[in-house]
Amino acid sequence: MTEGTTTAAAEGGDTLTRLEQEGEIAADYLEGLLDIADLDGDIDMDVEADRAAVSIVSDSATGDLRKLVGRDGEVLEALQELTRLAVHRETGDRSRLMLDIDGFRAKKREELAALGAQAATDVKASGEPLKLAPMTPFERKVVHDAVAAAGLRSESEGEEPQRFVVVLPA
Repeated sequence: MTEGTTTAAAEGGDTLTRLEQEGEIAADYLEGLLDIADLDGDIDMDVEADRAAVSIVSDSATGDLRKLVGRDGEVLEALQELTRLAVHRETGDRSRLMLDIDGFRAKKREELAALGAQAATDVKASGEPLKLAPMTPFERKVVHDAVAAAGLRSESEGEEPQRFVVVLPA
C-alpha cells in the first residue's frame, strides 16, 4: 500500500468510527426519550450513504410509536433535529443523522422514489417542466435522486417551508 492509500483507508475508518459514535449517542438520547414517554421500542443503528441512520422499531401492534411520527412526519422531523443537537452537544460536530420511526421514513422514501420516477416519465412525454408540491429537504432529496436515476435534471425552488422540486426536460 502506498502512503496515500493508507491515509485514505485510515480516513474511511475514522469516518465510520465517527458515524458509529454518532449512532451510539443518538441511541442513548432516544432511549431516554422512550423511557420518559413510557413507549416500547428497539433501536437499530447503521451507517448509510455516509451518515448515521437510527431507527426505532416496535414489535407490538399497538401503534404507540406512531405518536412519535406525527402528522406527515412532523414529530419525526422535530425528533431528528433534537437528536442531531444531542449528537452535536456531545461531539462538537454537526450531524447529518437520519432518524426513522416505525418504518415511516422507509415507506415514504419508496413513495417519493415512485413519484420522482413518474414525474420524470411525464416530463419526458410532455417536454415541459413539472412543478411538484412543497416538500421537506429529505423528501426533495429522494425525488432529486429518482429523477436523476431516470436520466433527467431537477431543481429546488421557493423558500422553506414551501420549497418544491421542478423536474426539467432533457
